Amino acid sequence: MSSIISKKGFWAQLERPIMALAPVADITDAVYRRLVARCGKPDVIFTEFVSVDGLCSPGRKNLLQHLRFDESEHPIVAQFFGTDPEKFRECARLAVELGFDGVDINMGCPVKVICKQGAGAALINEPELTQEIVQATIEGAGDLPVSVKTRIGFSTIDAEQWASTLLEANPAAIIFHLRTRKQMYRPSAHWEVMPGLVELARGTGVLIIGNGDIQTLQQAEKVAAETGVDGVMMGRAALGNPWLFRRTRQPETITLTERLDTLLEHAALFEAVFGFERSFVVMRKHLMAYASGFSGAKELRVMLQDVRCRRDVELAVAAFRSEKPQ
Repeated sequence: MSSIISKKGFWAQLERPIMALAPVADITDAVYRRLVARCGKPDVIFTEFVSVDGLCSPGRKNLLQHLRFDESEHPIVAQFFGTDPEKFRECARLAVELGFDGVDINMGCPVKVICKQGAGAALINEPELTQEIVQATIEGAGDLPVSVKTRIGFSTIDAEQWASTLLEANPAAIIFHLRTRKQMYRPSAHWEVMPGLVELARGTGVLIIGNGDIQTLQQAEKVAAETGVDGVMMGRAALGNPWLFRRTRQPETITLTERLDTLLEHAALFEAVFGFERSFVVMRKHLMAYASGFSGAKELRVMLQDVRCRRDVELAVAAFRSEKPQ
């Protein structure tokens, strides 16, 4: 296949191993990404995924909240999902206009409603369309690098064949969640296939990044050294832990006071940034995650489970602090 090669952009400037914050719907929104950038910034940050169909429709305005970002987040990559190469081209141009540092194509989401559209991990079954999408995105992105986030197969592990298809399309980087679509998030991620993927990409100039089950920065650095991967992406491990990527401090040294203060800061920032654009209910996942791993955490979770605004959170934390002096 004759194809346009993606620019390397900011990827070429990053030290190895690269540590990346994964896109996770309703978790890595503009507010949480800003908090992560302050508490312990990773090497690169990805937005939540956004539909190219939606962005190319009259409903674009409602979706732009998902592409909002703060200057502190650079380098930041906009992630899109869909099936239409021309819409990917248009959205890549939008990413350029909005000031993003890169564009990522979601070819890994396992959720049924996404796969039924033929998008996300369903694209693993459409190699020709996949290559068309990557090429159209590269063309639309201009000088911005284009990456792909995917899985190692649809129903069964087919890592090297699928990787070969993607490598032919010449993206700047490929991020592999090391499970198939069928496996969703169980069993354990198949890190054993990563050395083969690294070897397959050798000499192509395409970066290979691994994702799945990594819980700490130390674990990420260890697996990178063992597999030879260019970087590691973490997402769910960052829930309730914006300090995840902080190299100068161990997570266990975060005090309860710091944890509760950050929880309050997060709630206040969510309300200030989103107002009524997003339901405060989505904050509950974060709040439950902050309220774990310390004496009295269960009681705090009960206090927080029905909150609907920043003020509710402040009252719950104040009540907890009065009962459990720090």
